[in-house]
Amino acid sequence: MRKQRYVEEEVTVASDPVCPLCLRPIPPDAPQSRHHLIPKLKGGKGGETVLLHHICHKTIHKTLKEGELARRYNTVEALRSHPDLARFFEWVARRPPHFLGRAR
Repeated sequence: MRKQRYVEEEVTVASDPVCPLCLRPIPPDAPQSRHHLIPKLKGGKGGETVLLHHICHKTIHKTLKEGELARRYNTVEALRSHPDLARFFEWVARRPPHFLGRAR
């Protein structure tokens, strides 16, 4: 009788990226977009971008003007600290990752 050897294989599962604003996962088929931390019109073309849920991205641009984004809200931390955006991100965090309602 022959002994069988079982070898545990390490399986790497690629996890979905996480929206840095609402902290929900962003599955590949979820509505998503890239946000330029410094708007392209204000010198951010080719600059740093972050992957966001599309609804989070739309809400940023409905809430803040390009100049404000360039001057005061050009980091993820600054965006999360804006009072209106913070309330929205807290609210949308309770929605499924594919949620695409109207931006507030």
